[in-house]
Amino acid sequence: MKQHHFHFKDQHLWLSPERTIFWEDQKTLILSDSHFGKTGHFRKSGIALPQNIFVEDLQRLFNLLQFYKPEHLIVVGDLFHSKSNKEHLLFEKWRNDFTQLHISLIKGNHDILHKDWYKQININVFAEELLRINTLAFIHDCAHIDNFPQHTDAYFFTGHLHPGISIRGKSRQHLSFPCFYFNEHFAVLPAFSKFSGLALIDKKKTDNIFAIVDDELIKM
Repeated sequence: MKQHHFHFKDQHLWLSPERTIFWEDQKTLILSDSHFGKTGHFRKSGIALPQNIFVEDLQRLFNLLQFYKPEHLIVVGDLFHSKSNKEHLLFEKWRNDFTQLHISLIKGNHDILHKDWYKQININVFAEELLRINTLAFIHDCAHIDNFPQHTDAYFFTGHLHPGISIRGKSRQHLSFPCFYFNEHFAVLPAFSKFSGLALIDKKKTDNIFAIVDDELIKM
C-alpha cells in the first residue's frame, strides 16, 4: 500500500490514499465520514443506488485493518448516515469479525442511531465531550473547537467538511481531489466514503495539504 509518513507534532502518522491515518505511536487507525448506510438511505427514498458502493467501502476498511493491525479505531464523526437500514445489519456482521478492536466514535451530525445500538456492537460514543489522547484531540467539526477552551494546548483532528483541493493545469483546466488538510491548530480528514462531495479549501503558505490523486498522495 502506498503511504506517506508524516512526522507531525512529535507523532508518527501514516497517511493513506485510502483516506485514513495510522497513528503509529498509539497503534490507532483514524478516519472520518464513512457515512455507512447512505446508499441504503437513498434506496429507501426510491433512488436506485447500487449497494456495492457500501460493500466496497466496508471492504476497504477491512483491508486497512488487516494491513495496519491497529488496536484502536477512531472515527471522527458520521460513521453512519441515517436511521437503521439493511446496511447497518451488514456492518454488525462485519463488527463480529473484529471483536478485539476498540472503536471510538466522535458523534457526528449524521450519527442518529439510538445509543443502545452502538452499545450493542461495542462502540464507545463521544457525544458532547471530545476524545483526547496525549496531545491530540478529536471532534467532528472544527467550528466547535472553541467550545473546549480547556484543551487549547491540544492539536485537533476533525472531519465533517469533506475537504478538497483544486489543481489547475494548462488552458485554465482544473480538477478537484479529496485531501488531508493540516493547519496550525487543527487537521481535517477527507471523507472515507467515496460517495461524498467536496468542500474546496484555500491553501495558506503555512498549511500542509496532501491531495489524493489516482490512489497516490501528492503534497501541495
